[in-house]
Amino acid sequence: MAASSGGVGERRVVISGMGAVSAAGVGAAALWTAARDGVSQIRPLVTEYPYDGRIRIAAQVPGFDPSQYLEKALLTFCDPFTQFTLVAADEAVAQAGFAREELSGPRVGVIVGSGIGGMTTIDNGLRHYYQERIRPDPFSVPRLIPSAAPTTLGMRYSANGPTFALGSACSSASQAVGLGAQMIRFGLMDRAIVGGAEACVINGTIRAWEGLRVMTPDFCRPFSMGRNGMSLGEGAAVFVLETLESAQKRGHTPLCELAGYGTTSDAKDFVRPDLDGMIGAMQAALADAGLGPEAIDYLNAHGTATHANDVTEAAAIGRVFGERAAHLPVSSTKPIHGHALGASAGLELALTIRALQEQIAPPTINFLGFDPRCPIDAVPNEARRVEIRTAMSNSFAFGGINAVLIVRALAGEA
Repeated sequence: MAASSGGVGERRVVISGMGAVSAAGVGAAALWTAARDGVSQIRPLVTEYPYDGRIRIAAQVPGFDPSQYLEKALLTFCDPFTQFTLVAADEAVAQAGFAREELSGPRVGVIVGSGIGGMTTIDNGLRHYYQERIRPDPFSVPRLIPSAAPTTLGMRYSANGPTFALGSACSSASQAVGLGAQMIRFGLMDRAIVGGAEACVINGTIRAWEGLRVMTPDFCRPFSMGRNGMSLGEGAAVFVLETLESAQKRGHTPLCELAGYGTTSDAKDFVRPDLDGMIGAMQAALADAGLGPEAIDYLNAHGTATHANDVTEAAAIGRVFGERAAHLPVSSTKPIHGHALGASAGLELALTIRALQEQIAPPTINFLGFDPRCPIDAVPNEARRVEIRTAMSNSFAFGGINAVLIVRALAGEA
């Protein structure tokens, strides 16, 4: 996705507000505090039904009661992934300074990514049908479809513009944010509510992931010696996008500029990451932002703590950033919030934005020692004060769908 050379393509897109629901609780501030302080939110697994698998940890949203945040009549139609989306969106909209009715109309779009959609509803429905012989809930279908999250958001804010779900596994949220920005940039809409959500830490899903042999039974250690896999997570992250001109006209100070978006497809393997695909996505994001690699001050990595991903991503960073790769602060925050699949890239973008605001690179925790196969500065174990004006966030998904976002500070412009 290359940068535009004129016309509406030059409209600068900003992030005016963001919200999150994560294993750290409700709110982007709680997520940032946990990441900055290096406090893992991966805990002993809690499931509704007895679990007989090997993996007994996950990053689950603690004590979430949707009735504290959402109207009772609405909850009938909301799987947990939609509940997380609505709560995160309400926070983002409030931070952006909009009343609910101000995001109405045909020039406001909604794009939400999810790797699975309403997995809890699917799981309950199958259990009821096959095991308990209970009649299906009549609202199962509108709850479980991935489009439930964006359409429910559209109804909540009366947004009549382009509205759709986006599924590209672990890069879903980044794709939703990037496509929303491009559609605003090219004049297809003026404002957008975008992000990603996932709620699938349940028995069947965990067992399926165990089958891939990529899950750790103890500690997620991206880029470190001794790493042995990832931990599942859940949650949502939502962002409000608009043009810089729009934010300036209404006197609102955005969080940052969404400067670049790049996406590629490996088209090679279902699960194995590809060096060229990762490199291409990072280079495409830099080109879209009109920047060279020297402009990036911090990088939030995909960093799953699997052997294949970390070695390949470190090599891709080395190819893109050259000699700077050994000194560029790179951290993975997945040991904090887990690998939240379709929501993960959104949670990581929220942390990248806070890193930009606070001038702090959050740590890669559980780090045991430098792995020569991952020759990068992984900000091991402790946060670091860093001068950050421009930051990159990587998302590399199963199936080889890669997405990279670049955010930039807007000091003195809004």
